[in-house]
Amino acid sequence: MSLVTPDFGLLVWMTLIFAIVLFILAKFGFPAITSMVDKRAAKIEKALKDAEQAEKQLSSLSERQAELLEQTRAEQNRLIQQASRERERIIESAKAQAQAEADKILQNAKNEIRAEKQSALRDLSALVSSLSVQVAEKIVRHKLETDPQEQIKLIDSLIEEASRLDDSAGVQRKA
Repeated sequence: MSLVTPDFGLLVWMTLIFAIVLFILAKFGFPAITSMVDKRAAKIEKALKDAEQAEKQLSSLSERQAELLEQTRAEQNRLIQQASRERERIIESAKAQAQAEADKILQNAKNEIRAEKQSALRDLSALVSSLSVQVAEKIVRHKLETDPQEQIKLIDSLIEEASRLDDSAGVQRKA
């Protein structure tokens, strides 16, 4: 028996065994294999559809993200503008308050200067009056020391003046 040229009996048995194996495979093996291949094809098809759907969702999410980003930028710009307006308002308020405070301080300073001026004028007037009285006293003393007749005239004029003042004070008291 040679492997290159088989006998007729061997060929029959090999054909019979091949037919049996082919029948068993056709009856049980091929349906299972085709069923597995069909399931695998269905899984692949489903995976492709899911991938397409995921890609659509991803592009939708990308668009939504862009919209949200634009909304966020718009909101950010609005908040920045609002903060800028608020800052300007606070600055203006602070300026107005500082100006009012400065005006108040200036008015107080003017009042103090006016009061000090009046006080200084009163002091100066009192000093001038005091000096005038002292000068007049010295002049009258000098004049009275030299002439006794002048002393009598002075006393008479003072009595007359005092009585006039007393009379005018009495008229004012009655009124």
